[in-house]
Amino acid sequence: MTFDPAVRPEAGSLRHDAFFYRTDDDYVRGIQSFVSEGLAAAEPVLIAVPGARLDLLRAALGTSTELRFVDMGREGRNPGWIIPGVLHAFVEEHTPVRVRIVGEPIWPGRSALAYPRCVQHEALINIALADRPVTVLCPYDSVRLDVDVVADAASTHPYLIRDGDRQPSAGYGRPETVVDAFNLPFPTPPPSASTLFFEASGLSGMRALVAALAREAGLGREQVEDLRVAANEIATNAVMHSGRPAVARVWLDADGLVCEITGSSVLTDRLAGRLPPSPLSDTGRGLLLVNYLCDLVQVHTDATSTAIRLHMHRRSEPVNGSASGAGR
Repeated sequence: MTFDPAVRPEAGSLRHDAFFYRTDDDYVRGIQSFVSEGLAAAEPVLIAVPGARLDLLRAALGTSTELRFVDMGREGRNPGWIIPGVLHAFVEEHTPVRVRIVGEPIWPGRSALAYPRCVQHEALINIALADRPVTVLCPYDSVRLDVDVVADAASTHPYLIRDGDRQPSAGYGRPETVVDAFNLPFPTPPPSASTLFFEASGLSGMRALVAALAREAGLGREQVEDLRVAANEIATNAVMHSGRPAVARVWLDADGLVCEITGSSVLTDRLAGRLPPSPLSDTGRGLLLVNYLCDLVQVHTDATSTAIRLHMHRRSEPVNGSASGAGR
C-alpha cells in the first residue's frame, strides 16, 4: 500500500483514514508502508494498537527515535480518553511538526459496552483535530469484526483503504450526526442497585455511598479514591448546573462497580471531556478528569437530563495515575 502524494493533506489539516485488513500480513504491510512514508518525511509516528498487536508491529518496524508504541488496550480502555490522552497529546507534543498516528480503537473482543463510545470517538476525531497537522490511520479487521462495525467505520472516516486502494467513503456522515446516533439510552439498572436522591448538601453522603460499595466490590484503595473523585465531579455538576436534585445509582457487576448519576442539566457539548481546556479557562476539566480516572465513561443526554455511567474494574495493579497525584 502506498499513499498518493496528490491527495496529501495541507500542512495544518487532518487526514483520517480507515484501513481494512484481512490477515496479519495485510496488517503489517499496510502499517509498515504508512509508517515508512511518515519517517521518510521526518514525521514523528505514534503506534497506538491493542497489546496483542504491539509485538507484531515492533518486530516489523524496528526502533526509531521518531517512533513510539502505546498499548491502546491500556491507554484507550476508556474511549473518552483516547483523543485527549493519546492523539491530542501526541499532536501537541510535536506542534507545529506534522505527525502520523496509527490508532486502533476497535478490535475483535472490544467490549460491547464501550463500542458506542468508540464510534463516537472516531466521529469526534474529525471535529477535534480538524485543523491539526496529523494523519490518522485506523485499522479494522474486516474478517473478524461484524459487518455493522465495518459500516460504522465507513461513516466515521472520510477515506477508506482496501487492498492498497484509497477511495473516498460513500458512507461518510456528518460527525455530529454520527455522535448523536450513538447517544443511546442505558439499559435499566439491576434491582440490586443502591439508589440515592441528593442535593448539593447531600454530596458527602453520595461520596460515602460510592466509596463503601467500591470497597465491597473489591476495588483497590486508589481505585476507590479515583471513583469517589470521579463521582463527585459528575454529581457536583449535576446539582450545581441545574439547581435541582440528582439521583445516584450504584451497583456491583461482574467486572467491578458501576456508578450512574442522572441530573436535570443537558450536556450539549459533544466534545466535553474529550479535549483539554485552555490553560486560562477555569472550567472544562471535570469530565476530562473523569475520563482519565475511569475504565469506561458512558454518557446519554436527552431533552431534559443527562445520565453518566462510571465503570471501574477490579485489577491487581494500577494502569494509570490516580487522583492522589501520580501521572500516566
